[in-house]
Amino acid sequence: MRSRRNPLAPLAAVTAGLLAGAVGTVCLDAVHYLKYRRAGGTDSPLAWEFAPVESWEKAPDPGQVAKRVIEGFTQRRLPDGSAWLTSTVAHWAYGSAAGAVYGIVAGSLPSPSPVYGVPFGAAVFAGDYVTLPIAGLYKPIWQYDAKIVAWDFGAHVVYGTGTAITFWLLTRLGTGAVSQRPYAACLPRPMPMRATAPC
Repeated sequence: MRSRRNPLAPLAAVTAGLLAGAVGTVCLDAVHYLKYRRAGGTDSPLAWEFAPVESWEKAPDPGQVAKRVIEGFTQRRLPDGSAWLTSTVAHWAYGSAAGAVYGIVAGSLPSPSPVYGVPFGAAVFAGDYVTLPIAGLYKPIWQYDAKIVAWDFGAHVVYGTGTAITFWLLTRLGTGAVSQRPYAACLPRPMPMRATAPC
């Protein structure tokens, strides 16, 4: 019979999930960067990752979502000069926040596993293709070329896997890789010494 570690405390699970989500975001971007290079792109990874965004018309989807939220809350239009910073922060915040959600769910289980990353990545992918078409930022999934969808799905599975592996490693480091012996409680204990009465 194998022993199981106790579920993580909520704060530890969220913290580990945030860090894991950031690593997962790096993994997702690595897939998209590979696609960019295969298409003939020549920028370095950092130059591609932090490429300038000159206006909101050219801003990626995370920036567009953040723009709507900020403008709706503040009732003020954001200038084009804020498109790059807003988009960059939104991209990394979304990946990390999704990792925090994963941390809460996986951290509540007796034994988090790296294999949970595949369904997690697929769920994030499905969520994007449900919510973003409603927001008018994506077309319905059936209107995209199959190769585009396959690349995007693969990138999200890599994101989920990177997040899950990192979360698993962090929990192993945080709780200790060596679990307690399962039968320790069943082993006989030494009898206490009795005081001998004087003769």
